[in-house]
Amino acid sequence: MPERLELDEYFMAIARVVAGRSTCLHRQVGAVLVHDKQIVSTGYNGAPSGRRHCLDIGCARQGVPSGQRSELCRAAHAEQNAINFAARYGISIEGATLYTTHYPCSWCAKSIVNSGVAQVVYGEDYPDPLAKEILSAIQVRSIGTLSETETGDHAPSENSATDQGNGD
Repeated sequence: MPERLELDEYFMAIARVVAGRSTCLHRQVGAVLVHDKQIVSTGYNGAPSGRRHCLDIGCARQGVPSGQRSELCRAAHAEQNAINFAARYGISIEGATLYTTHYPCSWCAKSIVNSGVAQVVYGEDYPDPLAKEILSAIQVRSIGTLSETETGDHAPSENSATDQGNGD
């Protein structure tokens, strides 16, 4: 019998699939907002609706080091898009968990805290000390890199989502 994925692994795998829609030339990021073990919103990084994508016209941050001058980026980030989608359709994310393939930047961190998200679970780190300071207001944890998750070499956190049944 195949092993069943833990909920953290399940939602992070979905975030990685969502990242596949990214139009960023440098980093493909996916985010999944989960409330009561149900996905309520997703987002990936890309240009605002109706605008041309970096894939089509190039990156406005070409040559700028990672984690610097994020105001130059024309894309909306994955976390912003997930939060914005929920807001647009009146979906409450108060107390939700955000699964994201990468640690959020400081711009996204502000939105995450202000939107009422209670927890962030991320896969890859991102070099933004201000984001870490902002997100210290909520629970944040890593479930490890893609290779650790795929090989099962990480130990689940004691705060991992637990499966208490989902009608199956």
